[in-house]
Amino acid sequence: MNRADHTDPVRLDLDRETAVLLVKVGRYPLAHGPVGVVRSLGRAGVPVYAMVEDRLTPTALSRYLTRAFVRPTTGGERTDRLLAVVKDVGRTIGRRCIALPTDDEAAVLLAEHADELSPYFVLPPVPAGLPRRLANKAAMHAICEEHGVPAPVTVAPGDHDELLAAARTCGYPMVLKNLEPFTRLSRPVVSHSTIVRDERELLAACPPNGSLSLLAQEYLAPERSEDWITHLCCGPGGEPLAVFTGQKLRSYPPTGGFTTRAVSVPNPELAELAVRLCRALGYSGIADLDWRLDLRDGRYKLLDFNPRTGAQFRLFETAGGVDVVRALHLSLTGRPVPRGPQLHRFFGVGQLDMLSAAVTYWQDRRPLPDLKPRRSTERAWLCRDDPAPAAVMAIRFGGQGTRRVAGFAGQRMAKGLALGGSK
Repeated sequence: MNRADHTDPVRLDLDRETAVLLVKVGRYPLAHGPVGVVRSLGRAGVPVYAMVEDRLTPTALSRYLTRAFVRPTTGGERTDRLLAVVKDVGRTIGRRCIALPTDDEAAVLLAEHADELSPYFVLPPVPAGLPRRLANKAAMHAICEEHGVPAPVTVAPGDHDELLAAARTCGYPMVLKNLEPFTRLSRPVVSHSTIVRDERELLAACPPNGSLSLLAQEYLAPERSEDWITHLCCGPGGEPLAVFTGQKLRSYPPTGGFTTRAVSVPNPELAELAVRLCRALGYSGIADLDWRLDLRDGRYKLLDFNPRTGAQFRLFETAGGVDVVRALHLSLTGRPVPRGPQLHRFFGVGQLDMLSAAVTYWQDRRPLPDLKPRRSTERAWLCRDDPAPAAVMAIRFGGQGTRRVAGFAGQRMAKGLALGGSK
């Protein structure tokens, strides 16, 4: 049985009178992170509301959701329009509740307009401009340099000449990322973190007449690195309330996407790095940090600081039933957060993990990993006590992942054929 089916969070002193609203900006109906939040708090008896794209999203159909508010957005709306949407939901709920962002844009919106939203929502006291700086890849890199946190070689080119120069600084292969929140939704340069292996691929990914809200970063190859994660919940001033560490085993797309397979592993060195940074910044709230251990120099290098819940946050839980979402709820309702060791378990994202493993096997000719289910696996979708989200995901969106992976594999095959023909 999946441990999520028999977790007993009611032993935690959660305030069942204080509801939570999941605030979303942008369209990503296949997201499993919001489903995890709804289940985590809903099982404990906390009322949970969510902003959704439509009534047939997996989140909207969870048995633990109190109510879904259909409020589709693209991220291209004016700020006053987005604020009006969030305020309207707050008024409809009718009582002050905790607002929990599920994406960078929502985190920025809530932090920068906390005073205006305070009649409707309880929010952590994060410095107003900090989430935007952390979500901006170039500003985040500057923060790393300021506070002595290792990071890969990084350049934010202002034009195409600087982009070509960035390749000389970072070297090939090179990683391209969208630079900042909101523009990554309204005017994305790349669809996701993208690896370019030469100048031809670089120019194909970034045509001369396109936008350059872009970050170029040194690529740390899998054979010389490991992917690690820290999830934290911090109180006022950056004091850690709950800190978890784990290792990412697979992702989708395989070259640098969201986690599809991970394992919870205590890592005191990495936990201390994350805590030290959050304290220095005065960060308050939930954070999801992605790191890469560079085996060449033995240093953990920060890739991303997401100022909100990570999609895989349910990988992490203490023996006493605390995860980062429950820790935040306890803190914002004036309750102590019990300390305890993190559980050893795995996290998996169903068929996307199998597809990721298959594509990696085909592309890199690595041995096919062990895909047998483990009793200690926390599944993103499938669980006995809340089957509807998994069912609607499979029915409505099942072909989407297959089409994307097929397209990805086709691109790799075409590149392989082109390289073979050029020999």
